[in-house]
Amino acid sequence: MKSVDAADDTVLFAVEGRTGVITLNRPRALNALTHAMVLRIDEALTAWEHDPAVALVLIRGAGERGLCAGGDIRAIHDDAKAGTDASAGFWRDEYRLNALIARYPKPYVALMDGIVMGGGVGLSAHGSVRIVTERSRVAMPETGIGFVPDVGGTYLLGRAPGLLGTHLALTGTAVGAADALLCGLADHFVPAERLAELTAALASAPAAELLPRYAAAPAPGELADRRPWIDRCYAADTVEEIVERLLGEGDPAAKETAETILAKSPTALKVTLAAVRRAGSLGALEQALVQEYRVSCHALRSPDLVEGIRAQVIDKDRAPRWSPPELDRVTEEDVARFFAPLGPGRELRLD
Repeated sequence: MKSVDAADDTVLFAVEGRTGVITLNRPRALNALTHAMVLRIDEALTAWEHDPAVALVLIRGAGERGLCAGGDIRAIHDDAKAGTDASAGFWRDEYRLNALIARYPKPYVALMDGIVMGGGVGLSAHGSVRIVTERSRVAMPETGIGFVPDVGGTYLLGRAPGLLGTHLALTGTAVGAADALLCGLADHFVPAERLAELTAALASAPAAELLPRYAAAPAPGELADRRPWIDRCYAADTVEEIVERLLGEGDPAAKETAETILAKSPTALKVTLAAVRRAGSLGALEQALVQEYRVSCHALRSPDLVEGIRAQVIDKDRAPRWSPPELDRVTEEDVARFFAPLGPGRELRLD
């Protein structure tokens, strides 16, 4: 870690006893990830992997609002609007970091307290010990900004029970602790007030030994009761038919779900459905990340990404003008273009 810029305090690193601690330190920005943060985390993990004094790694967010709200989408907006490709470089290193976390040889403990979205899911849900609290709100909300779940999100959601993952991918719904556990995005529930005590204890004892003392049962979620109609509706072949089935369920929650979907980018919805289904048949996270990298790079040139971020983050008018504006105007050829190879030297390599 000698080459880490000590003046950059957006990520803090410390070794506490036997634990290497990573603290995302942009609380005012909900600890949103920058490219420099990704590179510094990668460097620290690589160093600690070979350090016998570090037995496990713990990642947390500064402040009480959340672990990480995702990537710095204002920077992505500016990049896409300018027609440059800085975001492609960011994603390349971010997805490599996601793969490193997934195959990390030491216990990787993620405190998924508060908001955990997009890139925050990539930093946590691939870890070996994933802890949620009563404050956790976990989501892949990309369709709302004209983007598609990435950071291995299509891989994770494609492996959720039934079609719960497809539901979360299309709607961008944020789930609490019980539903995150149900969907396989987390492993343990620990009350937020006990996280500091757990963190301190990890400095001298293994996570597997400690967690039974701290873990508890979360409050009931919503998805278990809704799964029957979720599985029926999302089994449809197209987004249009999914919406039609939701509206025909006669359940107010299903109708609300249909309305939520219809507010998202039509193009992003169709590409997301295809991406999650393709990821479900891929054999490894790395293959899903390669696919996501292609999709993300193509999305960078899609008008909906710029427009979605403008409406949700820049101007905050919450009135995006999608292009095209209706689902039936997004063709199979339009969707296929997002999965097309990027060309020599541009593909993501994870070997």
